[in-house]
Amino acid sequence: MKTNTVISVDNFSGTILIPVFETYEKSIVPIIYNEVEVTSKVFFGKKDTHYLAEKNNNTYVFIGLGKTIDYKELKTIFRRISSNQKDGFSSNVALIIPQQFDDNQVESMISGLLLGTYDLGHFKSDKTLHPFLNPDFTLNLVSEKDYLAAANKGIKIARAQLATYHLVDLPPNTVNPKYLATWAKDTGEKYGFEVEVLGYEASKIVGLGAFLAVGKGSENEPQFIIMNYTPKEEVDSMKHVGLVGKGITFDTGGINIKISGMLHMKCDMAGAGAVLGAMQLIADLQLPVKVTAIVPCAENSVDAKSFLPSEVIHSYSGHSIEIIDTDAEGRLVLADGLSYLIKNFKPEYIVDIATLTGSSISTFGSECGALFTNNEEIAKKLQETGDAIGERLWPLPLWEAYKQDIESDIADVKNFNGKTVAGAISAAKFLEFFTQKHTAWAHLDVAGVTFNEDEFAKSNHATGYGVHLLTKFIENL
Repeated sequence: MKTNTVISVDNFSGTILIPVFETYEKSIVPIIYNEVEVTSKVFFGKKDTHYLAEKNNNTYVFIGLGKTIDYKELKTIFRRISSNQKDGFSSNVALIIPQQFDDNQVESMISGLLLGTYDLGHFKSDKTLHPFLNPDFTLNLVSEKDYLAAANKGIKIARAQLATYHLVDLPPNTVNPKYLATWAKDTGEKYGFEVEVLGYEASKIVGLGAFLAVGKGSENEPQFIIMNYTPKEEVDSMKHVGLVGKGITFDTGGINIKISGMLHMKCDMAGAGAVLGAMQLIADLQLPVKVTAIVPCAENSVDAKSFLPSEVIHSYSGHSIEIIDTDAEGRLVLADGLSYLIKNFKPEYIVDIATLTGSSISTFGSECGALFTNNEEIAKKLQETGDAIGERLWPLPLWEAYKQDIESDIADVKNFNGKTVAGAISAAKFLEFFTQKHTAWAHLDVAGVTFNEDEFAKSNHATGYGVHLLTKFIENL
């Protein structure tokens, strides 16, 4: 998708998208655009409604915005229009920009239109290309102001989120650890960040014991992905951010095999997907911040070589871990990821993101992710960022009273408290143990918000949660 600015739709022939704020149901004043009149009896701008009209070889799509609208609602509305009306779009499309709109609203609309091109039927034989994906397609922005920068940013955001949709939605016999490693290398080469991958032997040599324990039961070799983005123009005061994303490409639960919910476990790398998508977007936007990202990728399988409950393993940090439950594997790969990041790169800020616990789903459902940090400034920035774009977070405590949940008799720490309560908190306390008391670390448990049902498919699918959140958080530091 390309964008272009035009002043009017005079002599235009094609599809015209017209966002309309709500008037009221019994208004005697019709909505008028380019001599096309729509009475309130059929349309008055109510949110989540639209109205189609034909005149002079043009198709007019009036799009209801309601009385007020936020970033996420606007994005969803335009994704819906793009997805549902794709068969009616001509090769020429014009988008009317309301006079009261700002850059963020234009960004949101454009992102929504491009996200509407996503088709979950990756392996269907009768797929048709969305007209917006035609290499020659240009979206005309009708406005006296120049919104091209905002529109192009919206396109970049959507492209990164679409990439994450693909990574999370593709099946585990496609997306295995090596697939993610190859994707990272290819994307780094295209967008401009460095990528190093440690395979099994290299990981063993450097001592990534917790990471390797999780992946040793699979025929798919674990891959420890290290990405570094440095802006083209470096400055002395440049901030350095570290990201870690859980990359379990499929989770059977291991020896403590899951008794339900295994169908959706291809999404257990959604944290990794968020970090990979964010790295694409950060490099694409050329943010003036140094970013180091670690994505430990493994498949937690059941095999004669699988790690066992009651084993004691040794992590990269040198600390020993008693395995209480092999289905608490995500925190093990994250522990080595955090330790490796801190020891070798020493970032000022660290955010890890993971589909870590069912406990976070029980607490928040699919409305928001769980936020853990002892740094009030980071908590505030992450929450404000999430609220602004509709990727919300809410804090849970890291009180020392919960430390007892990870205390082990035989090892330095245990990976699970064996209880059915406070699961997200005890998992966060486990991760905190491996942060070396870093003063600017945050953990995001996003199990409930990365893979859900909605209007855009018949089954659960990726939401792309975290891509924009991480990027915007870094952009606003």
